[in-house]
Amino acid sequence: MLFADIGCPWAHLSVYRLHAARSRLGLEDQVAFDVRAFPLELFNRQPTPKPGLDAEVAVLRELDPAAGWQTWQRPEHEYPVTMLPPMEAVQATKEQGLRASDQLDRALRVAFFGQSRAVSMRHVIEEVAESCSEVDAPKLMGALDDGRARAELMRYAVVADSEEIKGSPHVFLPDGTDVHNPGIEMHWEGEHRKGSLMVDRDEPEIYEDLLRRAAAGSNGG
Repeated sequence: MLFADIGCPWAHLSVYRLHAARSRLGLEDQVAFDVRAFPLELFNRQPTPKPGLDAEVAVLRELDPAAGWQTWQRPEHEYPVTMLPPMEAVQATKEQGLRASDQLDRALRVAFFGQSRAVSMRHVIEEVAESCSEVDAPKLMGALDDGRARAELMRYAVVADSEEIKGSPHVFLPDGTDVHNPGIEMHWEGEHRKGSLMVDRDEPEIYEDLLRRAAAGSNGG
């Protein structure tokens, strides 16, 4: 289980590393990711400020370029001010199974951070869904249009706004282990998201350990 905001660069890095580690270990058939919304815009009562995200992206893309990164390439007025629609889409896709929803979640993150696509727009969500082999895009769009997943999205938002959930991303394993922003220690020199972001520690190897433990937990081991 992973609590994360689709517009969070740290979550984008974490989701990429989860997928990459699962593939390296050959655990695709044993481990699926239950991605749950951590909607920063609701907690902060504002869109996540683009200058702060740009500063984070500039640092994080150096840690793992393969995750898919680029500075925003489209007009500024097309930049998404909400990530609720794509997070709702991920939740709605769970009707088709966790494999479908975690594939869509990863694809939406790549679309935003790596392709500068406005993933809050309905047609962009549909296009991304159509690119996902595990996702039935018409079924997903039907679920979005009737709003059946919105209540569950908001329920996750209430759960996420607790002391247990420390931020985006926060990983929870079947054995009860939980890790916030796995393998990373960082701080800001100066004002938060206005100064200089410093990564004090980056240990991506933690993801293989997390995946092995998740596989053991899912097998009852």
